[in-house]
Amino acid sequence: MTGVTSGPHKLEAWIDRHWVRLALGAIAIMAGWFLWQRWGAIQWLALGDTDDNLRLAQVRAWLDGQGWYDLRQYRLSPPEGFNIHWSRIPDLPIAGLIVLTEPFVGRAIAERIAVGGAPLIPLFVALMALAFTVRKLVAGAAWQLTFIFFTGCTATLLMFMPLRIDHHNWQLACLSLTLAGLADPRKARGGAIIGLSSAFSLSIGLEMLPYCVMAGAITGLRWVIDRDEARRLQVYALTLVGGCTLGFAAFASNDNWAMRCDALTPVWLAAMVAAGGALFVAARVDPANRWVRLGLLGLAGGVIGGGFALLFPHCLSRPEGVSDELMASWLNNVREAKPIYEHPWRAIVPLATIPVIGMIGAGLALWRANTHDRIVGWIAVALFGAFAFLMLFWQVRAGPAAQLLALPGATALAWMALALVTDHPKRWVRIGAGAAVVLTVAGLFVSYIIRQLNVDPPSKMMQTVSRANRQCAMLSSMQALNRALPPTTLFTHVDLGPRLIATTHHSAIAGPYHRNGDSILAVHNAFKGSPETFLANARKYGATHLLTCPMMAETTVYRARAPGGFYDRMAKGENFPFLVPVPLPRRSPYRLWRIDYDAAPKLPISPSTTN
Repeated sequence: MTGVTSGPHKLEAWIDRHWVRLALGAIAIMAGWFLWQRWGAIQWLALGDTDDNLRLAQVRAWLDGQGWYDLRQYRLSPPEGFNIHWSRIPDLPIAGLIVLTEPFVGRAIAERIAVGGAPLIPLFVALMALAFTVRKLVAGAAWQLTFIFFTGCTATLLMFMPLRIDHHNWQLACLSLTLAGLADPRKARGGAIIGLSSAFSLSIGLEMLPYCVMAGAITGLRWVIDRDEARRLQVYALTLVGGCTLGFAAFASNDNWAMRCDALTPVWLAAMVAAGGALFVAARVDPANRWVRLGLLGLAGGVIGGGFALLFPHCLSRPEGVSDELMASWLNNVREAKPIYEHPWRAIVPLATIPVIGMIGAGLALWRANTHDRIVGWIAVALFGAFAFLMLFWQVRAGPAAQLLALPGATALAWMALALVTDHPKRWVRIGAGAAVVLTVAGLFVSYIIRQLNVDPPSKMMQTVSRANRQCAMLSSMQALNRALPPTTLFTHVDLGPRLIATTHHSAIAGPYHRNGDSILAVHNAFKGSPETFLANARKYGATHLLTCPMMAETTVYRARAPGGFYDRMAKGENFPFLVPVPLPRRSPYRLWRIDYDAAPKLPISPSTTN
């Protein structure tokens, strides 16, 4: 579709020439559409994920005077607070928008502007990086197809929608930049993009660590195959070391100076500095023999891996470092942490379709590539995409990254298919066939087929649970708790804690954050154990009231795991003398009680995290 300067190819050349302005315009239109679509949810502060709610609470605490390096959430498990492993980096755009707009519209509206607008910043970064990649590997005008296909990547798209203010969209934007660096034919610039984007991502969190390692391995193997890639590897190594060091110094919280494995702590900083230093030395030595270069990389990897195992053996298992009890009671039940094959088909097929299409497209593009830069670029994209697809069989939370990394391959497949029809003499054939190609490669047909065939529909029980989850998270429901009680500590479900502190003046005992296993287990075991266990743990954390959300997803785990336990008995209508009902509005989805410790029997047990 290149090399011709008449007909549709004139349009292609014009799109290529003005791609930056056109891409910015397309992103602006997309962002405007998302804001309009989600405006009602923005007004109601409908932060749908626990992480988004905790992020807003964290930003508020910082703006209200909490220290830059103090990321503890003191309204969870007061007074010590929750140890949160996050970084301040994603707080910056949210806080910036609040500070800029609050003098004009007040704090409440400023927060809504921030939660609506902040996710659109990483959206811009991700799409511009993808456009850059596709222009280098496919064609100068092919980025427009990438943007269309992006809107069909539902798992990825949801991460960039207004209200998704947590850090995952920034990490996906970094992944897009890493891909752009791998595809960049300019070696020093490409190496810098890979190194800095990897360091930035790791400074935010370790979720993308496997992809950062994969990017480093691909960069090293390119040097093994082609000695001219030494410059890319050197710059990558230096920027990785410098970026991680700066990221740790500027953003590591007080708690992240401990030798933990779940964030950019001294453990992973040492590993990144050692890896970057070894790669830089190897690239500077730059032996002429390919096998010697491979041996140097293998030696460096072996030394670093062995040293890591000797110095940090506690990091060789799961990075969360949680107990077996917490794994069994909580972490193993987290839906995102399960492999793709443990999910229903209605979720598997739409999630995996684009990655499969992308791998096919990347393979065909590699086979057809006719320049050195495109060959090595497509090798990198194909390896990255295949790796991301395989990650789905570890945890389904890899879905957004797998879809994102599939977009260059999907774009190439569509571009090749469109080349077969754009020169057809009949316009209706060009239009019809072109539309069919775009819709097919975008995978949009899959969701339609699943809906029409009613594949693996959710049960009535699942629908009831979903309804309870929605109703108990509603802002109007939450704010009724402010009118019912002065600020106090409520003993409630783990997954309800972040929403409670983000939307009310109350505090909670726990949230779904792994560093705080004792608090999580205290809540789980209180609901699954005896009334005495509940009272002991409620007293330990200073709770004055008990708040439940009947049929919320977490409550089904209590009842399934502990029939006859405290929550199961409550759900069956049993009354307890130490629980005094507190009236709530008639349509409230909650049940609320005051805990009357004086009416409780003498407790034979102490606060415990065992049933």
